[in-house]
Amino acid sequence: MPTGQKGILLSIVKLVQALQAGVLVGDGANGTILAAKGFSRQPYDLANLLAPELVREVHSEYFAAGADLVQTNTFSASRVRLAEHEVDVPELNFAGAALARQAAGSERIVLGSIGPIGKPIVPIGHITEEEVYEVVREQALALAEGGVDGFILETYIDLHELEIAVRAVRSVGEFPIIISKAYIEDGEQLAEGLPGRVAEQMAAMHPVAVGANCIVGPQRMLDLVRMIAENTELPIVAQPTPGLPQLVKGQVVYDTSPEYFAKAVGRLVEEGARYVGGCCGTTPDHIRALKAHLTSGALKARTRPRVQVKEQDRTPLPQSEVSELSRKLGKKFMTAVEMDLPRGLNLSKLLAGAKGLKVSGCDLINISDGARARLRMNPMSVCSLIQNSVGIETTMHFSCRDRNLLAVQADLLGSHALGIRNILAVTGDPATIGDYPSATSVFDIDAIGLIRILQRFNEGIDLAGNSVGVKCAFTICCAYNPLAIDLDIENDRLRRKADAGCHVVYTQPVFDEADVEAAVRLCSELTLPVFVGVMPLRSQRHTEFMHNEVPGIRIPEWLRSKMASAESDSEAQAIGAEEAMKLSQAIKKAAQGLYIMPPSGNNLIAEQLVESVR
Repeated sequence: MPTGQKGILLSIVKLVQALQAGVLVGDGANGTILAAKGFSRQPYDLANLLAPELVREVHSEYFAAGADLVQTNTFSASRVRLAEHEVDVPELNFAGAALARQAAGSERIVLGSIGPIGKPIVPIGHITEEEVYEVVREQALALAEGGVDGFILETYIDLHELEIAVRAVRSVGEFPIIISKAYIEDGEQLAEGLPGRVAEQMAAMHPVAVGANCIVGPQRMLDLVRMIAENTELPIVAQPTPGLPQLVKGQVVYDTSPEYFAKAVGRLVEEGARYVGGCCGTTPDHIRALKAHLTSGALKARTRPRVQVKEQDRTPLPQSEVSELSRKLGKKFMTAVEMDLPRGLNLSKLLAGAKGLKVSGCDLINISDGARARLRMNPMSVCSLIQNSVGIETTMHFSCRDRNLLAVQADLLGSHALGIRNILAVTGDPATIGDYPSATSVFDIDAIGLIRILQRFNEGIDLAGNSVGVKCAFTICCAYNPLAIDLDIENDRLRRKADAGCHVVYTQPVFDEADVEAAVRLCSELTLPVFVGVMPLRSQRHTEFMHNEVPGIRIPEWLRSKMASAESDSEAQAIGAEEAMKLSQAIKKAAQGLYIMPPSGNNLIAEQLVESVR
């Protein structure tokens, strides 16, 4: 166990000399073997405290198979990833290092494994840079105390997060650090030279080795190693999976023979890799076969051909066609109407209503995304149907509740391909309040993070920095409630949405000219055009329900009294329509657009309001 500066220096010498002396063989997956031995709890890092003998046994089996070093069973052992478990995080990491150290003895190498925190960081998510730093530092301190010789920061996607993690580990001591990125299986990003450019960025973090791990098998990793080798003199790490996984009886299984894996990884060594091992799905059998192949003399030294890389910066991405909303903003006062989606598949009433609104002069139809966590058709399908069959543009609400980061980006790209350009970013209501309270909410990001993802697509890249082939043309819309209970928080969120790249603001319904003026004033300060929301009230009962039972809605006393004075529902509906028209005229004078939310999908009153401001 390295203690003090002398111990750290010995660790650096041990690892660097090992990397320079020849090819280092690492271990394979810890979780795969722990699961096979009967430990079913996830994350598998919990086994460090719940089944320490199994963890030590796994490390020993890898050493017996020929591994020169092992990584601690701590990839997911951060405070963030373990938030749902009652566990002492430093104790778990210390135990992970100590168990690996016991299996390794004093001569063989132990690397402290630290993975990404598993949540998007600011500005996409909620985790701040300071939190990332402290979370990684907490892990690194415990691993250092447990006796690691160095650290491997692996399977990172976000290089900014990786850079923060490197700084955090370095604050613990000058331990040797290996860093490794996960790459998606994508020929286009290889052709554009992404791995080489990333290798240069990682080398600037001054690790002792750089490389790639996980997601792809050894065949796909071949080009990664070639490109990395062309762009850095540092030793290269290559830890592929055995191949592509499949699901068998609820378990993820990799059906790749150890012999094939060994020969395929041998080609990675021929291309320049100096530390090879396996990731998810690899076992001691794979490492045993790999060690035997590397020591058999079967490897062929050959000169690597120069990799042909496109000069990506010389070819600007084409710009997609922008929406009618973007073209008209600031040139005419616009009207948008939110339409209620029915349960089930019968959209005839909705499509007929959209046609009537188009005839009345409406510019946009807004379609919500499972508001109040109620089951409705996917808004992407509905927006596409409206645009193609009615010929009026839509604004699609997009909720963060039901999608992880992968699905968020996939659905946004799908929407863009269908011609849906206007996206209203909403965090979404939790599933627990809706039709299926036992359903799981995702919330990888909130509306602010979604806006930043949309802005990145408009720049032509996804969240991982990969090109999407064109610069998207999303008109990025956001929601704002001028009647929020805590207006300071609401205003601050609107400012953050503006900073994230929002183009247009849609407000919740307001009922008083003073609220219109306040909303317009703030949006003007932020140089954001605003569509102010109006909801015609249809009865006293509707008025009291909206005021008392719907979060975020406040109807002034004078209007509630006026609605209550009506002698019939028809008279109350007329009063509600009249007040909505008055307010719409005030909005036309102050704002860039009117956002109509008719009660119970009453398209006729919506058409009247549209015509009143034409």
